[in-house]
Amino acid sequence: MSRLSTAWLLPPAVLAASTSGYATEYLTVEQAQQALFPGTALTAVPVRLTAEQRQAIAQSSGVRVRASELRAWRTGAGGWFIVDEVLGKHEFITFALGLDLRGAVVGLEILSYRETYGGEVRNGKWRGQFPGKTAANALKLDGDIKNISGATLSCRHITDGVKRLLTTYELVLKTFR
Repeated sequence: MSRLSTAWLLPPAVLAASTSGYATEYLTVEQAQQALFPGTALTAVPVRLTAEQRQAIAQSSGVRVRASELRAWRTGAGGWFIVDEVLGKHEFITFALGLDLRGAVVGLEILSYRETYGGEVRNGKWRGQFPGKTAANALKLDGDIKNISGATLSCRHITDGVKRLLTTYELVLKTFR
């Protein structure tokens, strides 16, 4: 009996738990750290957002905060490396954001892309729109961030995710010493 003909024997929970067959892993966390902060040692920093902080971030950025815990690392010079996820159209996009001591974007890396379409967000020219941006920038798709035709939802959600993380820096991470 082939594997396809036995798929109906699997419990529905197993079938529902499967992820997209289109997942592409581009970088590990360690590779992204070295891409954004070459030769720099980073230290993991446990960051748990309170309900009040989550609400303030959402209100200030206009972007919903789904998770209470940040996957964050700090450089010796005071920069931040954050791994986050946003929903593309149907699946999550995992990305890393590097911030300097002032909270300006150093760079953006796509770690994992699970959608069928829209993987063009990994394009260096598109990602190159983010360095230098801070929470003071509008970060609006089709405004200061150009869209990629065919990847609109991925572009919008990554842009929103960056905006949320920049606001998180301003309201929470900036106070870490």
